[in-house]
Amino acid sequence: MGRPLRIEYPGALYHLTSRGNERRKIFRDDSDKVKFLEILEEYHDRFGILLHGYVLMDNHYHLIMETPQGNLLKVMHGINSRYTGYFNRKYKRSGHLFQGRYKGILVEKEAYLHKLSKYVHLNPVRAGMVEWPEMYPWSSYPGFIRKSKAIKWVEYAGILSTISPDIVVARREYKKFVKEGLNEKQESPVQELCGQIILGGEKFVEKIKSMLNMETISQEIVERKSLGKCPSAEAILESVASAFDVKKESLKEKALKKTTARKMAIYLMKRHTGLGNAEIGEIFGGLHYSAVSKVASRFESATAGDTKLSTLAKTVISNVKT
Repeated sequence: MGRPLRIEYPGALYHLTSRGNERRKIFRDDSDKVKFLEILEEYHDRFGILLHGYVLMDNHYHLIMETPQGNLLKVMHGINSRYTGYFNRKYKRSGHLFQGRYKGILVEKEAYLHKLSKYVHLNPVRAGMVEWPEMYPWSSYPGFIRKSKAIKWVEYAGILSTISPDIVVARREYKKFVKEGLNEKQESPVQELCGQIILGGEKFVEKIKSMLNMETISQEIVERKSLGKCPSAEAILESVASAFDVKKESLKEKALKKTTARKMAIYLMKRHTGLGNAEIGEIFGGLHYSAVSKVASRFESATAGDTKLSTLAKTVISNVKT
């Protein structure tokens, strides 16, 4: 198995996950979760990381971490190694605790931090562990909505300050924002990745790609080829227009909002370009970002029951990538 590409630079923001080997529990009781949080706090103090959010599930964890010093590798190796040592000593075991290397997704902070935070904090609800996110104690969410639950080393201001300068209003609006997700189909942010490792708009993706000297990245790294093949919005529009024998510009017109071609273009753009919903909405005549998500979700459901439509969508995107 190839090793994953790690992109490090000062100020980078990541969505980090690590699962138990063979999906086994990495936290057997509450004291294990307490220990893991103690390790997070220690690494926050030692290496200057900023934790914008976290959730500890039984067999995996989610972290939203910013690295002002560009030291992701050192931090994550230390956290997982320290916790594995603790776990093995406590339960008199040996060997790997985590399933391979942790997964790290580089995130465009301005466009995706809020959305990612909502997704992470709703994990316990989606898993059926609690009815409301504030009921789950092993999450940073309670500290976002209640001052009394705040932890000193969690960076709540990174999100709350962008909602309102009034902290009371910001907490109330953030709670409303997250709970809106309970009535929405919550897609994993992974579905919007470029090259399996970047979550961001087209400009952000191009910026990151320009930072990398692709010639010096080892062939062993699994995302190397896919990173260089993130299709553009225009390329997808051209491919869809060709497949349906329509003009590319017509796909952007609101008058044709119910056409299969337009829906396919929105779906493929959301899934393969790395653009955010708002950016895609602008391309399609000012379509609201929530409508973009709904159109893409419905089209995906339609392809599940229509082999011909599914095959056509795969052909269209394949033509873009060749």
